[in-house]
Amino acid sequence: MNDVSLDETLPDVKPDRRRQIFEGTVRRLLTPIGPYLDDPATTEIMINGHTEIYVERRSREQLPSGEVRDRSTLEKLDATFDSAEHLEAAARAIAQYAGKLLSQDELSIEARLYDKSRVHILLPPAARNGLCIAIRRFAKANHTVENLLSNGTLSGAASDFLAMCLKLKKNIVVSGGTSTGKTTILNALSQFMEPADRVIVIEDVNELEIQPKHTLYFEAQKPDRFGLGGITIRELFRASLRMRPDRILVGECRGAEALDMIQAMTSGHSGSMTTLHADTPDDALNRLETMALMSKVDLPQRALRAQIASAVDVIVQVQRIGGRRGVVSITELEGLSADGHYVLKDVFEMSPEAHVPGNRGSLCQETGHRVAFANQGLALVKHLGLESVPGFS
Repeated sequence: MNDVSLDETLPDVKPDRRRQIFEGTVRRLLTPIGPYLDDPATTEIMINGHTEIYVERRSREQLPSGEVRDRSTLEKLDATFDSAEHLEAAARAIAQYAGKLLSQDELSIEARLYDKSRVHILLPPAARNGLCIAIRRFAKANHTVENLLSNGTLSGAASDFLAMCLKLKKNIVVSGGTSTGKTTILNALSQFMEPADRVIVIEDVNELEIQPKHTLYFEAQKPDRFGLGGITIRELFRASLRMRPDRILVGECRGAEALDMIQAMTSGHSGSMTTLHADTPDDALNRLETMALMSKVDLPQRALRAQIASAVDVIVQVQRIGGRRGVVSITELEGLSADGHYVLKDVFEMSPEAHVPGNRGSLCQETGHRVAFANQGLALVKHLGLESVPGFS
């Protein structure tokens, strides 16, 4: 199962033409799921061995009130790949298109397709059902706040609050489980950044499409077969600090780079954002602590918590409820208590109707809490012509 990467294939063919050839090859090998790859309603394709394919699709329904809401449905396809060898050939082509190798030396591979869909490939014997592929697609139409408002992912009041936080260059963590819409939220919130902001985006696999034009995209790379050419998220983050960013966005914080990010947020690089996997704001902060400790820097827990409390201003919690993805709470991190615990105050909390079957309203509601930095935004609220903004009024 050893291969050569795309850049080592067809060396006499120009790179653009070489990629066109491989794109065509990938498309042909993925014929069983071709209609779903081309369908903008498809959000995820799950291939569990060559005989089992599931597709998650987004649909829209109009409520009696006239509002339109998104719903997600999961279906098992009748289509299959011809054989295990057919599926393996498709996986090999995807890996090569991304400049990677399908090899028993690496049983888990992250890549992306020609349309920027994220792909994860897991090989046997780790995948006991046979080679597995998960393809997560991102609809560009959802990358605006207007679309999040129209489909109920975000409420108007929550949007106004987050817009103020972005304008005031507060540091924001978007927290949630797998496939809850964290990346979509981060993409949309970039709409509130200043157009002239110099933004550096750091990711394992490129997914974000930030709206400010002065944006640099950095992507981590694994070493080649000789151990050369690799660069980690942490190394990219440190490099970004020397490139005069106005904001730094880390697509997903998952390791030792957490400490560098926390320290950067407290030393002049405000207005930064990241996502991480956690089910509650408390869990998100505990995850940050754990990841920061991976840096092997010897910090007492109290000192580390003080840095996190100084760095993070707001936690946006997203969740998937009954086929809907949405913001269920927005929480201010006020600081540390006298006994060293995080002081969290909800500006928006989960709506009591969030788990009611058939609920189509907002998943969160205002609490009336006024954030500690509210006075910083009073002049801005007036300048923007707003009567009031939750959390600031």
